[in-house]
Amino acid sequence: MKKYFAFFRLRFSMGLQYRAAALAGIITQFVWGTMEILMFRAFYHADANAFPMTFQAVSSYVWMQQAFLTLFMAWMMENDIFSAIVDGNIAYELCRPIDIYNMWFSRSLATRLSKAVLRCMPILLAALFFPAPYGLMLPVSLPAFLLFFLTLFLGTGVTVAFCMLVYMACFFTISSAGVRMVAVSVVEFFSGAVIPLPFFPDKIRRIMEILPFASMQNVPLRIYSGDLTGSAMGQAVALQLFWLFALTGIGKLLNALAMKKITVQGG
Repeated sequence: MKKYFAFFRLRFSMGLQYRAAALAGIITQFVWGTMEILMFRAFYHADANAFPMTFQAVSSYVWMQQAFLTLFMAWMMENDIFSAIVDGNIAYELCRPIDIYNMWFSRSLATRLSKAVLRCMPILLAALFFPAPYGLMLPVSLPAFLLFFLTLFLGTGVTVAFCMLVYMACFFTISSAGVRMVAVSVVEFFSGAVIPLPFFPDKIRRIMEILPFASMQNVPLRIYSGDLTGSAMGQAVALQLFWLFALTGIGKLLNALAMKKITVQGG
């Protein structure tokens, strides 16, 4: 376990060094969040009663989404891992006395957390000073705030576990581009990254909330904004735990299969 923590620590420290990239990301996410809120405002201005969430809750959802974007976005995968699989550099990794899955998982988690640490606070502080209902509201209660942090980390774990499936699937394909493109598109739509899940029709929403994608950003963001309350929060946390273990188990199984049949070109 110590060696994987060492990988995590080294990757986390490396990620904190990219301050210029973080500044560019902060500006981009702040502008994008503002544009997204103004877009929702146009719809709410037409008929505010036609939507399942209050506009203040939607604003908070968007700001928290932008602040912790790096934790949830499936497109933030590591190109180094794809290159190692496609180019055959995976052979160097196999020479080490480590488990490939655990190492990549710790690396991916560290990369996302380091980027979030650099970007989240400026966005959150700026959003707090925006006038209501355009700004970030305070948590509805202390228990909800604590539960938000728990689901935030669980959602990040589910996201990383899903991305690990994409990495492992690339062992069985010639090119990683197709698998990556499909995976990112599915996550973007079903996780609430484009439109919050409560905006979907009830029958479709109930199905989407059971899928692993809803356990990524949908749960923590809706808990913070006050849209997810009561027994629904407990069910959401239970689903997060289920999908975290299920996706990790499937990923390890694919990893075991890949290691048995892996072929390095020219080796």
